[in-house]
Amino acid sequence: MSLHYNDHDTQHLDPLALRVYTSQLLGKRADLVLHGGGNTSVKIDDILYVKGSGWNLDTIEKAGFAPVRIHALLDLLQNETLSDTDMVAAQKEATMDANAPSPSIEAILHAYIPFTYVDHTHADAVVTLSHTPNGEALLKTLYGERMVIIPYVMPGFMLARTVYEMTKDLDWATCEGIILMHHGVFTFSHSAKEAYEKMLAIVDVAQTYLHTHAPLKLHTKIQKEYDLIKLQKAMSEVKNYECVVRVNSSKEAITFATQEYLTLPSRPLLTPEHIIRTKRLPLILTNDDFATALEAYMLSYMAYYSRNALEETMLNPAPNWAILKGFGTVSFGKDEKEATIIEDITTHTMRAWMQGELLGGFASLSEKECFAMEYWELEQAKLRK
Repeated sequence: MSLHYNDHDTQHLDPLALRVYTSQLLGKRADLVLHGGGNTSVKIDDILYVKGSGWNLDTIEKAGFAPVRIHALLDLLQNETLSDTDMVAAQKEATMDANAPSPSIEAILHAYIPFTYVDHTHADAVVTLSHTPNGEALLKTLYGERMVIIPYVMPGFMLARTVYEMTKDLDWATCEGIILMHHGVFTFSHSAKEAYEKMLAIVDVAQTYLHTHAPLKLHTKIQKEYDLIKLQKAMSEVKNYECVVRVNSSKEAITFATQEYLTLPSRPLLTPEHIIRTKRLPLILTNDDFATALEAYMLSYMAYYSRNALEETMLNPAPNWAILKGFGTVSFGKDEKEATIIEDITTHTMRAWMQGELLGGFASLSEKECFAMEYWELEQAKLRK
């Protein structure tokens, strides 16, 4: 499937089929969407057809879109606060098909944006720029007044309510898109093609800037070796299951593993939605004394939990991926699929991390914000499924 919009292929598609077509185009771009990330919608009469939970954009079909009453979603915006549980219940109640998947947690925001087609991605390049020390100012310089830039807030109702408050007086005809700091991008139009091409245009600006101002010089020179069988055994003991260790010896991973700034104590993720996969921080190894390194990591994680927890039950404090200084990275999973997902996410994170450093530093969310996302009940529900 070509990633270019093809007018011939789409000329006879109904609005929902067209929504499927452009959603798949977006989903096949790994630099835009990774493992369940992103969501799309189309408004048909008084119904919002929005990506359902559990569907990936690259393979979504009509059945993957939940039909939700628009007026019911807009009514929810009149609340100043709304719990996650109440939001999910209200969205499900407003869904017209009992067999449809649960609507995306961004359904309210999709309903509010006054255009037929709405696209949302976690574009690597844009999010990378938002992680730099002067990210918001840089984004404003690159995109000007045509872009609304929203400070980071938790996804779901808080995000929808924040956008609602910040755009009450907005002339939407002058707006090309919305950038969510440390999160992603929204584009929209009454044309599926235009919404899709707006997304590509916004991402191209950020990619061009990174290519010009933060070019990466990758290499494949491994500086040291590690006992990976010993590491697999050590990880299996702390994970309490036979752990799969997936080695990443790509150019990105090897180059990344030789950077001096890896000794810095805090490096949050590229997109907080993936913290349930990778945890906030990786394990950093410099030798084969894995037991000592793991003990220190887990004690640090437990301290992080204690500083931020209210009533949450602590997750397993063991790491989900590790940087082996001078060698590369490894991902830990209960099976090959989970380890591969973690590797995909961390590969994108490493590239962003390195480019961010070239632009003055890569810094993302606070510890408290990361914890809120890692222990968010809706995110935990994804893993339970």
